[in-house]
Amino acid sequence: MQDFFKNHKFSILLILTGIAFYWSFAYDLNRADFIKLISLYTGLFFISFKLIQLKKSNFWFLAGVAVLFRFVFIAATPNLSQDFYRFIWDGQLILDGINPYLSVPNDLKEFSTALELTNQKLINGMGSLSAGNFTSYPPANQLLFAISTFLGGKSVLGSVVAMRFFIILADLGTLYFGRKLLLKLNLPGHQIFWFILNPFIIIELTGNLHFEGVMLFFLTWSIYLLHQKKWIWSAILLGISVSVKLLPLLFLPLLWNYFIKNRKIENSDIPGLNFKKLLGYYLIVGVAVIVSFLPFISSEFISNFSASIALWFQKFEFNASVYYVIRWIGFQLKGYNIIATAGKILPLMVILILCGLAFFRRNNSSQKLIETMLLGVSAYFLLATTVHPWYIATPLLLSVFARFRFALVWSFLVMLSYSAYTKNGFQENYWLIAIEYVLVIGIFLIEIFKPKLLTRIPYYK
Repeated sequence: MQDFFKNHKFSILLILTGIAFYWSFAYDLNRADFIKLISLYTGLFFISFKLIQLKKSNFWFLAGVAVLFRFVFIAATPNLSQDFYRFIWDGQLILDGINPYLSVPNDLKEFSTALELTNQKLINGMGSLSAGNFTSYPPANQLLFAISTFLGGKSVLGSVVAMRFFIILADLGTLYFGRKLLLKLNLPGHQIFWFILNPFIIIELTGNLHFEGVMLFFLTWSIYLLHQKKWIWSAILLGISVSVKLLPLLFLPLLWNYFIKNRKIENSDIPGLNFKKLLGYYLIVGVAVIVSFLPFISSEFISNFSASIALWFQKFEFNASVYYVIRWIGFQLKGYNIIATAGKILPLMVILILCGLAFFRRNNSSQKLIETMLLGVSAYFLLATTVHPWYIATPLLLSVFARFRFALVWSFLVMLSYSAYTKNGFQENYWLIAIEYVLVIGIFLIEIFKPKLLTRIPYYK
């Protein structure tokens, strides 16, 4: 034991400091205190970087540290997001046999709940934006809300803890299959810790209870099985991933060249057979998604759910990049906010980009496919009107298996968006947003055209 502490004393010092920082972040941080937030986060980012750099050959050491850091948050109430109030609300509706897609919280203020908080407090907690709109969370996510609310009994904190365990378990699953996939691709296994040990992931997923981690677990498992040529189970898991978060739907077109050009799938040398497999893959994904929605299906559900999704493109604005430039131009030319128009055009641009990546990029290997997924989802977020910090979890994970590292930088810089939450109300700092995207896009362009300039940075080796 004495030798252990002697050989790992600097790493142990980093771990203890990390625990103290995470504790302060979890239990003693107000979202409006941006200076403290970004200072703690910068320190945690450095700690994670050094731990991976020092212990990259010791898988179990880093895995244990990742779990330890997550358990610091176990009894914490999320302090950077109030979405968990809506999760509990939806979960309680399901437990009481009420379809969560057919009403908005403001219309059910008298809804009878066994929770320790009153309905009004739950509604106040989730915020007026959430309380006034239909839920946008797919069925598998709703199932997790219901189970967590049930396990939490009559306690909101109990429900929070239950959700946190699901998210931690999902991260451990991503660690397991992510490392296996890295080794299958002949990449360093420790690279998965740039996701698992990243303070961005620990804070936004475990801390703030965003279920991107569950979606990414099923996505990673799906990609791993696809690489193993087990495409049927891969399709089922991708369908489940979509039923947690809709985002993986973006990746379906990108499979075109992987199936059509990759003649090695199940040793098939017949292009037509690969085309049939592609259609079968799409069919299985579609069936898995539809089956998950069946308990809630109705014409009213389709209308409400579609309206809720459309809001993200035509009403909401936060931490955008290209859209903010377009919005500024719109004010100069039209004199008003053109989000309603831009919100219809930008998704079409994303579709065109995805089609270009699908048909003109050679996605004929698993690594190239993942790299194309990274480019596609990054283009989607760069053209989006709303980019909450936790959204970057997807490009960050995909970057672990690719040659691009701009998503790692993005996972640090995206936290600048929290400067919008001030003691005087919500007000975005466009200078900080500009810094975020100029650096992210700049590093991406360097990686494309001048990659040798970055080879001196340890993460790029």
